[in-house]
Amino acid sequence: MLEEPRRQITLGCLNIGPAEKRNVNDVLDNNRLSYGRYSKAFEQEFARLHQVRHAILMNSGTSALQVALAALKEQYKWQDGDEVLVPAVTFIATSNIIMMNRLTPVFVDVDPRTYNLDPTKMESNITSRTRAVIPVHLCGLPCDMDPILEIARRHGLRILEDSCETMFSRYRGKPVGSFGDAAAFSTYVAHLIVTGVGGLVTTDSDDLATKCRSLMAHGRDAIYLSIDDDDTNDEAKLRAIVERRFSFQRLGFSYRVTEMEAALGLGQLEGKDRMLAKRGENATYLTKGLRRFEEFLQLPHVPDGSEHAFMMYAIVVRGGCDREKLVNHLERNGVETRYLLPLLTQPVYRRLFGNIIDQYPVAKMVHENGFYIGCHQDLTAADMDYVVEVIDGFFRA
Repeated sequence: MLEEPRRQITLGCLNIGPAEKRNVNDVLDNNRLSYGRYSKAFEQEFARLHQVRHAILMNSGTSALQVALAALKEQYKWQDGDEVLVPAVTFIATSNIIMMNRLTPVFVDVDPRTYNLDPTKMESNITSRTRAVIPVHLCGLPCDMDPILEIARRHGLRILEDSCETMFSRYRGKPVGSFGDAAAFSTYVAHLIVTGVGGLVTTDSDDLATKCRSLMAHGRDAIYLSIDDDDTNDEAKLRAIVERRFSFQRLGFSYRVTEMEAALGLGQLEGKDRMLAKRGENATYLTKGLRRFEEFLQLPHVPDGSEHAFMMYAIVVRGGCDREKLVNHLERNGVETRYLLPLLTQPVYRRLFGNIIDQYPVAKMVHENGFYIGCHQDLTAADMDYVVEVIDGFFRA
């Protein structure tokens, strides 16, 4: 029988503090679960922190991606089958939502150090039907946005940032979520800001924000998107709202969320600086401890001009190291792992696209050799010393 591990090192954590509890109790005391003041306050503060005009709260990061892309498709009159560039290493939702919008994903290889979309591989994948690119800020690290923006400008492409794994981080002084036409964030369990379920779209466009709010609420007429919208003494306005509040303008979804998630999110924002600082400190601590194994382990790389939120700590094995043996050794010793977001090798994608992984050599290398571990704010120095000790034991065996 296996011995019980001395420690359990998880990928994520949940901190429900006094602010979150106060906010949730206030929601319950006010008997209001539908979109209200906590949702509005959370959206406004999230938008401010990411230097955009709008944030739209909904039930997941995947929903945020799907709604934002649907809004862009409608806004710019794209046709079914038009193409969207997406990195060949990302969580499967990023490319799924392209197909769910009846568009065609076109995969682009990634950078071998950051695992983010490689801008030098973009233009060879652009055709007359390419309409947009979805740069994914992976693991907490912003993409190299300057060349992506330049290529998108020259080819007339729209940009939807997938920032579900990255919040608050800056690229050359500008926060993620503020570069493209729209961006999507996630507040799911084990993410940076955690509300249980949840996601947000950010945008500077009034039109896109209105479309997103409509799409997440069954495609409802924008005149009535909250139960407060008909609280008016303006008789003409009320007449128009009554006439149209059960009118649906487009095919939409039911992706709304409650005041409870917003209350949690608003409370979580109060501790964001401490959370980010601790994750950064933990990543630095892990890197210092693991540096002696760099012959076999490629550790996280943070390019000049970029900040890293370290939602997770990514490792790619090399030098003949066997990833499966290392990962199983970590798991047996209580260190939780996940593969580093294999996409094109997923069974469903093999059925849809065939065996195309060889066309993306860097992605193939990451799929075969990459994994990640936690570096969240609840980990102590003793926890991370234990991780280093377990890895040291693997290489000594």
